[in-house]
Amino acid sequence: MTTTLNDAITLPCGVTLNNRILKSAMTEGMADYNDQATQRHATLYQRWAEGDAGLLITGNVMVDARYLERPGNVCVESSADQPHLRHWATAGQSNGNPMWMQISHPGRQVAKIVSKTPLAPSPVQLKLGGYFAEPRALTENDIQDIIRRFGVTALGAKNSGFAGVQIHGAHGYLISEFLSPVVNQRNDRWGGSLENRARLLLDVVRAVRNNVGSEFPISVKLNSADFQKGGFTLVECVEVAKMLEHEKIDLLEISGGTYEQTNMFGTTDTPNDTNQTKRESTKQREAYFLDYAKTIRAAIKTPFAVTGGFRSADTMREALLNSEVDIIGLARPFCVEPDLPRKLIQGNIQHLHPYENTLQFGNGKMGINSPYKLISMMNVQAQVSWFSHQIYRLAVHQDPDTSAGLKRSYLKQMYNEIRIAAVRKRSPTEER
Repeated sequence: MTTTLNDAITLPCGVTLNNRILKSAMTEGMADYNDQATQRHATLYQRWAEGDAGLLITGNVMVDARYLERPGNVCVESSADQPHLRHWATAGQSNGNPMWMQISHPGRQVAKIVSKTPLAPSPVQLKLGGYFAEPRALTENDIQDIIRRFGVTALGAKNSGFAGVQIHGAHGYLISEFLSPVVNQRNDRWGGSLENRARLLLDVVRAVRNNVGSEFPISVKLNSADFQKGGFTLVECVEVAKMLEHEKIDLLEISGGTYEQTNMFGTTDTPNDTNQTKRESTKQREAYFLDYAKTIRAAIKTPFAVTGGFRSADTMREALLNSEVDIIGLARPFCVEPDLPRKLIQGNIQHLHPYENTLQFGNGKMGINSPYKLISMMNVQAQVSWFSHQIYRLAVHQDPDTSAGLKRSYLKQMYNEIRIAAVRKRSPTEER
């Protein structure tokens, strides 16, 4: 039997997704000053729900208000049914599709404007233009508190109407940091061997499962590799994937990279030739984690998604047909094509515009592949800002503006984050 984008899939917990298209997590930055979801979240996700995706996953919801990935993150520190979350969940599932909450702790990837004392496995600073402070190494009590917080946040998501949760273990955030020998230099039971470095992730999965039960979907997002010397490798990813399968998670989503190695923001080319050799070359450039995914897929039976670089319907269909993946993950294309799943399923769109190829401050040393990490990171952040601009427009019932300037989007987002951070600092955490 062949698998198509429109085929349903049943997860181990018994939940069925209506098709194979996943709207992967993208940070929204639209929370109020109390770190709560707003009407803009509801409007945005209702717009995406109307596009017929099989599954929507939210941007990263924080488990601790003291440490945000960026100002404007939603934070959930209670297991109660919370009205602002229920409104968001109801809107995002208004078209009969499930929406899962991605839950995360940023670890050392916290801007100084949010916290000057971030946490990490070891005091290894992220050195990118002085934007991040030196982290404090977590104590045993800190680690146990974080595990507890993930469980509380997951239960809060369930009680507020979300249909599942995804634990963020990728892209250099805290769980990813524990998996990485570069950042995790501990010599206790949380560091050293892969078994020790994976302990936090597995304990978080168990805490979440204990709180939400066996019929509530749990997903994990995991790096295929960190793509940096001495970091988390593909071989280690395969072993962790096996561990997660033993824990009976319901979906494993693979991506890759960190703030220092931004492979999750790889560039692509638009297919423009029918030659088989060029099609293969395009495929390799396009879905840039697929080669890694094949190795992981061969080792596990857990439902499997890959996010990163899919830009043509042919490549998506081929990946499903060859059983390289079970679900196609897409993120930034949703910012400019909110009804993308319907168009793909109906065959009304074949190639997604690779905006990321043109969104750079300049060429060569000023581009996204600059040999200077700070310049490369600024280009990546500017791209994120441009797509965030499109998200903001969707969230207020406007259409995307693909003519928006890169620099203006970047400066506007930076100003907005500084403003939100300043207001939050004037409000004690216990009052938020």
